[in-house]
Parts: sequence; C-alpha cells; structure tokens
Amino acid sequence: MMHPIQQLNTSITRRNFFGKMAQGIGSMALGTLLSTELIGRQAPTTAKGIQSLPHFAPKAKRIIYLFQNGAPSHVDLFDYKPALEKWHGTQIPNDLVEGKRFSTMTGKQQNRPLISARGKFAQHGDSGSWVSDLMPETAKVVDDLCFIKSMYTESVNHAPAITFFLTGSEQPGRPSMGSWLTYGLGTTSEDLPAFVAMTSRDKEASCGQIFYDYYWGSGFLPTQFQGVKFRGGGDPVLYLKDPPGMSRTIRRELLDDLEQLNHINLDRYGDPEINTRIAQYEMAYKMQMSVPELTDFSNEPKHILNMYGPDVHRKGSFAYNCLMARRLAERGVRFVQCMHAGWDQHRNLNYQLQIQCKDTDAPSAALVKDLKQRGMLEDTLVIWGGEFGRTPFLQGKIEDYRNWGRDHHPYVFTLWMAGAGIKPGISYGTSDDFGFSPVENKVHVHDFQATIMHLLGIDHELFTFKHQGRRYRLTDVHGHVVQGILA
Repeated sequence: MMHPIQQLNTSITRRNFFGKMAQGIGSMALGTLLSTELIGRQAPTTAKGIQSLPHFAPKAKRIIYLFQNGAPSHVDLFDYKPALEKWHGTQIPNDLVEGKRFSTMTGKQQNRPLISARGKFAQHGDSGSWVSDLMPETAKVVDDLCFIKSMYTESVNHAPAITFFLTGSEQPGRPSMGSWLTYGLGTTSEDLPAFVAMTSRDKEASCGQIFYDYYWGSGFLPTQFQGVKFRGGGDPVLYLKDPPGMSRTIRRELLDDLEQLNHINLDRYGDPEINTRIAQYEMAYKMQMSVPELTDFSNEPKHILNMYGPDVHRKGSFAYNCLMARRLAERGVRFVQCMHAGWDQHRNLNYQLQIQCKDTDAPSAALVKDLKQRGMLEDTLVIWGGEFGRTPFLQGKIEDYRNWGRDHHPYVFTLWMAGAGIKPGISYGTSDDFGFSPVENKVHVHDFQATIMHLLGIDHELFTFKHQGRRYRLTDVHGHVVQGILA
C-alpha cells in the first residue's frame, strides 16, 4: 500500500497546484489591505501603554471609582435645601417641571408635592460642608472631599445613564473609562490586571439593578484592556487552582509552548486578539500566586478592619470591596471600579435609604482615611457617586407614608471626589432652592470625564482611537476640564 503522503503528492495536478497558489497570494493581498484599516493599529503592551502618554505631568497615578448604582438622593444626603422643609407637602412650581422628562413612574403623575430631607443636615469640619446624619462617617472626612453639587446628565433611566458615565455614550459598545486609561497609560502591576471591577448590592435586594459586562468592557479597543471582574463569592477569579497532577513547572512549560503557537498565528494573521490571548494566559498564571495573597486579610490590623465596618469579612459586600480596592491600588492596579446597587428608592425611601447609607457610609469614609494615612491619597483619585439624582418631589401619594419614594432626576445631583489633584474641603457648583436644576458652575458628564483624564496627565481631546474610519474619544466631541476643583 502506498504511503498517504506519497499518495497526496501523486494526486496533485497542475490545475490544483496553481489554484492553491492563487488562494495563497489572494490571502496575503487581503491581509495587507486589512492590516491597518480594519484590524486597527497594533495594541500597545499592557505594561507600557502608548508612548506619547501622558501628555503632561499627572497628579493621579490610579483611580478608585465607588459607583453607586441606582442614584443616591442628593437632597437627602449632601445638598441641603431648607426650602424643602418650608414647602413640604406643597406642589413643586410648575415652571420647574414643565417640559421636563421623567421616568414612566412619575411621567404622568398629576400631584408632585415637595418633601423634606429624610435625614437631618448639619455642617461639619473646618470646611463647614453640609452632610445628612444618614452619613455620619462621611461627615468626618469632609475636609478631604470635594463635593460637586451641580452635576447633570442626559438620560432618565439607569442602564443608559450608567453607560454614559462609564463610556461617554448612552449606547453600549464604547470602551469603558478604565479600558481607555489602561490602554493609554498601561499598568505598574506585574502580577495583577491593570483594571479590576467588583460589584455588590444591598442585602435586602430591594431593587432590580443589573450589572452588565459592558460597564467594564473594552468596546472597540483590544479586549486585553477590558476590566477583570472579581467575583463576590468563592475564588475571586475562576480556575485559579491547577487541577490535580498539574505542577507549577508543568503549567509553565505548557504555557510557554502555547505562547509559541500563538505567536506563530500572530505573525501569520496580525490579529490583535491573539495578543490579548497571550497576555491573558500570562496574567492568569501570575494571578494564581498573587490573588490568594491579595485576598488574605489576616495581616490587616484590627483597627483597620473595624474602620471598614462589620461587613468587611463578608465577601461580595461593599465594605469588603472597598478594602480590596485599597489593597489592589497599593499593588499597582491602575483602575478599580466598585459598583454597588440598591439606591433606587422609588417606594421605600423612608426605610431603605437609611439601610443603604449604613452599608456604604463607613466603608467609603474608611477608604479615604486608609489611603491618607498610608500616603496614597495624594496620588490616588477616589470618586463616589451615581448616574443621576432623585426628584425633590414625591413619587406616590403623600398620605401613603410607607410607600414614599423619589424618582430619577438627571437635571442636577451631587457626587464627591477626593485625593490626587483635587481641591479638598470645598463644594463646587450650586443648585436652585429646591435642588431641581443647577444654577452655578454646571458640570456635565463629559466635563467630569475630561477632568479625570486631565488629572491623569491626559488631554482628552488628543487621546483618540480610530475605529471604522472615525477617531473616537471618551468624551465624544464635548467636555471641558473643571478648573475650579483642581488643587
């Protein structure tokens, strides 16, 4: 019997040979056409980022974003409005709400009575910042915080509003802020991802907020720069442990061989996703050693654990994630995104808001104090806030006290920032007497994003990525740096 290879050789005809040659030449020509326009430019390495960045000396080296899904009520927590107490129970002036868009829950509501703040406000610190007694621990660190009380946005629903804050667009598909920054600036961590996302929710599961993967996705950037989601239970990352019989040496040899094969394909096709695969295999190998140490709180002093609160030992809690954020930051992770759901008080304002504050107040303040005492706050930017605010008027009927609520409010709301390059102990911008609209120093979402990039040494107008024939940026075609909050 003839050997299979010999049989193949004898079966190749002249027509067959030239047909295969034509396919090969055609593939090379197509690869040349696609290499720069459709595939995009070669992604920078995770470690180095883009050579032209930063554009100028940065104030911040890293960011911890404490995103409060569902929208905290600014008029109940940070934006004190005595007029709400004075006019409690009376209709909000019609000229304020006329022509404004609200969610379907109050869009057709005829009566819109103003209601007073659910907590009691007082001034705190040398700065005299107004804070509700629902946030007692945050009140103790106000001299380190900058409150922006004139934020406004464009969407009245959660998912598009969150997407807008994190990606610069209400539609999914754009890179998230963490992906932009790690793509441009790279990482300083050798054995942890540059961008980590963690999620938590209120224990009562009082609202149906969903965490979509595109909140930390890389969009049209190479997937090498998407956020790595740490789970709230069990191992933070799946498959950290090798299977039985697989030694560390064997794993290393297997990955080395696999990398060689991937490089052959990378040279052949030029697909940047192959680069991503190589980087992810290497990072996973390193994380098998780094993550168990990262999640071991046994070396944390007791007074530090107490500062974050009793929930700090419960994996997946906001307190646990805040301490993890500090540990990630000190190990070189550039962007940590902690997302906590439960602020959507449509019909449970009078009891759930207090519970939500209790779960998040101490850990947020503890993170600021912890970073400060370690000397890390001076180059770490901490951000606390949601996707919009809540209406100063009531959702529901005023006689139905048990089911009081506040609807979504994109027209003005409050967030705070602390740390690298931010002027501490100030309140920037103001809203009107009812906390309905901004009246001084308005700050749009794109202004907020431009300011964050500025603090990292990036001119947001110059940092772009070409995709499908157009140059995109985080701030779209908008945004101005908010100079008034810069130290």
